[in-house]
Amino acid sequence: MLDSNPTFPALNPDLFEAPTQEKLSVHAPSRHPPRFLMLYGSLRERSYSKLATLEAARLLQAMGGEVKVFDPAGLPLPDGAPDTHPKVQELRSLAAWSEGMVWCSPERHGAMTGIMKSQIDWIPLSSGAVRPTQGKTLAVMQVSGGSQSFNAVNQMRVLGRWMRMVTIPNQSSVAKAFSEFDEAGRMKPSAYYDRIVDVMEELFKFTLLTRDVSPYLVDRYSERKESAAELSNRVNQKSI
Repeated sequence: MLDSNPTFPALNPDLFEAPTQEKLSVHAPSRHPPRFLMLYGSLRERSYSKLATLEAARLLQAMGGEVKVFDPAGLPLPDGAPDTHPKVQELRSLAAWSEGMVWCSPERHGAMTGIMKSQIDWIPLSSGAVRPTQGKTLAVMQVSGGSQSFNAVNQMRVLGRWMRMVTIPNQSSVAKAFSEFDEAGRMKPSAYYDRIVDVMEELFKFTLLTRDVSPYLVDRYSERKESAAELSNRVNQKSI
C-alpha cells in the first residue's frame, strides 16, 4: 500500500508544472504541408534503400506533404571534416527544416550501414538553443538481401530515442529487396509495399498531431531546473 503521507525531495514550485490537457490546445495550428526529410544508407548505383525511400517519398507527397531526400554522396565521415563542409551544412539545414524524418538503411553484417550512421552522427543533438531533432517524428525502414530481419530498424529506434524524436510504432522491413523492384526502380505490389503505405500514413498522422505541441511534449522539469540554475549563476557573477 502506498504511504498516505510520503516524503519526496522538494520541487521548485516555480519550475514544476502538472501536465494539463489545455497545454495541448493549439489556437492557431500550422497550415503549411508537413515537412519530411528522407535519409537512406547506401551509395550503390541501384540502391534498394534509396528506391524504398523514393517510394516512401512519393507516398508522403501524395498525402500532401513536402518532401526532401538527402543524397549522402560526398558527406565526409564524422569528425573527418569541419562543420562548415557543404554537405554537412546541407544535411543540418534540412534537419532543422523538417518536422518529421524517414530513415531507411540496408542491413549489413546484422546492423545499419556506416553511411546511415554517419548521416545521423552529423546531426547535432543541440545547436545553440536549438535541438534539430527534438520532438520531431521519425519512421524507420530497412531492406535486406536475404530473409526478413529487424536488426537495422531496432538500432535506428535506439538512435531516434537518443535524438529525442517521436518514433512511430509502425516500421517496415523489406526482405529480398532485389526481387521487390522492377527494372524502372518502382516497387512491385506486395505486402511489403502495403506496409510502407501503412508506415507513411502513420508518420503523416503523428506529424500532424505533434508538430504544433512538440515543445510542450519534450519540455522537462530537470532541464528547466538546470537552465534556471545557470541563469542564476550568471546573474550572481555579474553582480560580483
